[in-house]
Parts: sequence; structure tokens; C-alpha cells
Amino acid sequence: MVYLFTGENDFAVREALKELERSLGISAEHHSGAELTMAQLPDLLMGVSLFTVQRLVVLDRLSENTSLWQKLPDWVSRIANDSTVVFVEPKPDKRTTAYKALKANATVREFPLWTERDTSLAKQWVIERAKAHQLPIDTRTAAHLVERVGVDQWRLSSALDTLSLLDAITITIIDEVIPATLSENVFQLFEVALKGDKDRVAQMIATLSLQDDPYALFALLSSQVQTLAAIIFKADGDDPVKDFAIHPFVASKLTQQAKRFTKADSAHMLTLFAKADADLKRSRGEPWVVVEKLLLSL
Repeated sequence: MVYLFTGENDFAVREALKELERSLGISAEHHSGAELTMAQLPDLLMGVSLFTVQRLVVLDRLSENTSLWQKLPDWVSRIANDSTVVFVEPKPDKRTTAYKALKANATVREFPLWTERDTSLAKQWVIERAKAHQLPIDTRTAAHLVERVGVDQWRLSSALDTLSLLDAITITIIDEVIPATLSENVFQLFEVALKGDKDRVAQMIATLSLQDDPYALFALLSSQVQTLAAIIFKADGDDPVKDFAIHPFVASKLTQQAKRFTKADSAHMLTLFAKADADLKRSRGEPWVVVEKLLLSL
């Protein structure tokens, strides 16, 4: 059996490989494609181990080994029946002969990274993952965990591992023990800035500056101000939530904020952000100072 796993969701790929191991009752042999030689390839694809009846061979990013990738069409149809070979290619070049040969002979499974559009899927995954580990969690609490952690499955899985050590899982406990993502901190920071709470802005900037990157923070803030502008400037029939793939939670919060501002206010904010962007790109001042000055001027 031949599989081709594509996509950059390496957590989902890992889970799929573990499921294959369970279903076959054997451990996988993992090989880095970039390090393989031509002499090794026949044994991996056609060879039979003296110690096992079946083999599960995982070849990771063979496409990075140009010489072997070009030879693959000559071998893929000759893979031994008692072997299960999995080619893991996060971003394969679909124009290559090797990819086309794999697609014709393999079971193709795609594992794309989750985005904010997959929030509902992430919530359901959290509930099912928690249930499988006998962790009691309701829909509202699962939704809060996703809002706090994001849709990255590695972070969600790690959060559930942490929560499994506790007697109960509540929203309060999640806020106490699970660190918020930068995106959630940025939303809170932007909300505080819009309310004009200068002292709180300064406190949050001081905390964020200890561990986060000011340029990444500014990029996320820029996304927030653009989202706010899209909501403020929307015309009848427009759906900025759908058009800009805005997270429903963010859309709800920013829609409330939008009621306090006019189109002129929004345009002024965009002008301030454009100036801050230019200042950052031209190194006109310490980055954190530029960001703080921007937020205090909103």
C-alpha cells in the first residue's frame, strides 16, 4: 500500500501515521528523504525484513533529494505488496513526474494547516480529543480554549495535556494556567487602546516586550485596524466577516467597538498606522516605543 501525505499540518500527519501504526500493529521506519542514497531506495521500497512480515516505511520529504525524486517513477509501481510506504511531502511540486506517478499509484491524503475559518472544526476536535482522554469539557469551555490558544493543533494538544493534570476544566482555570497566544493578547491590547486606557496600554506593552517581537505585534495590530475599518465602511449587502474571513469572536467584539467610531475616525487610525509602519521600516525610533506611541494616539 502506498500513501502520499501532503500539507503543512505536521500534527495531523503525525496522528495519521500513529493511526497507521495501530491499524497495522507495527512500528514505522522513519527516513529523511534528503539523506537517502540510491543504494538504499530499492531496499526500502521492495525489500523484506528478515524479522517482520510487514513493513511500514515513512519517507519524509524525498522531493528534497532531487536525484532520487527524479528516479521515483521507475520504482513507485514496484513497491512490495507486504510493505506500506508513506511519502510525506508538505508542499510537493505537482508539476513533477514523480508527483504525478505517486498520485496515480498512491492513496493521497491532504493535511492543510487550520486557519480561523476552521474554528468550528477546532472546537469539535477539542471536545473529541478531551473525550478520548476522559476529560470533561463542555462546548462553551472548548470554544474558550480555542479562542485563547488558537487553532494550532500542537498548542491545543499541549493545552489539553496541561488541563488533564487538573481536577476540573473551567474557563477561569484555562485563563489561569494556559498562556494566551500573541493574537489574543493583541486583540485585548487593541481593545484597551480603543477605550483610551493609556495606563493599561503601557502595562501591556511592558509585559509583551519581555517575550514578543514588536514587528509581529504590529502586523497583528494592523490586521485589527483593517478589520475594524472593513466593519465601519461596510455598505448594505456587504459581509466583511465572510469576505475577510474574520473570526466570529473578533467580529463580534469589533462590531461593538465600531459603533463608537465614524468613518473619519477609522480613516485617521489607518493614517496613524501607515505612519507607524513607515517609521518601523525606516528605523525611526525604538520599535516598542513606536508601537506604544501609536496605540496611545488612537
